[in-house]
Amino acid sequence: MEQLHVTTSVFPAGGNIPQQFTCDGKNISPPLAWSPAPPGAGSFAVLLDDPDSPGGTFTHWVIFNIPPGNAGVPEGLPGVPSLGDGSLQGTNSFGRTGYSGPCPPRGSPHRYFFKVYCLDRMLMLKPLIRKEALVSAMDGHILAAGEVTGRYSRR
Repeated sequence: MEQLHVTTSVFPAGGNIPQQFTCDGKNISPPLAWSPAPPGAGSFAVLLDDPDSPGGTFTHWVIFNIPPGNAGVPEGLPGVPSLGDGSLQGTNSFGRTGYSGPCPPRGSPHRYFFKVYCLDRMLMLKPLIRKEALVSAMDGHILAAGEVTGRYSRR
């Protein structure tokens, strides 16, 4: 599997996620950029997980069928099931569609993993699915993957 280089212009890898991208701010999705798709790419998918959540891994964002020509996603995507470019958004662990930013309990910082997958096809899935259905559908279709990690705490 090839490696995708994933970045965001709003925080350094491993750095603190600015408040505007959290539940304490505007709760908007940050911009993401990734290296060009390898040959045979059919789509991209993005998952945002918090593995430090007290109840186990908490999913903050499920987005898939991002067109293969895209080299990222812009800031502030609306929380709707279907976007204008054909991308579809799933249901996060809050029970909401689209992005819901970091919102950990007070205390130690949590880590947030923005994972990007390049797939060999568009997925025949409907919007509003949960992470588990997306991960199952991606099995055997991942050409490349990468991630960028941020941190956030509420004191």
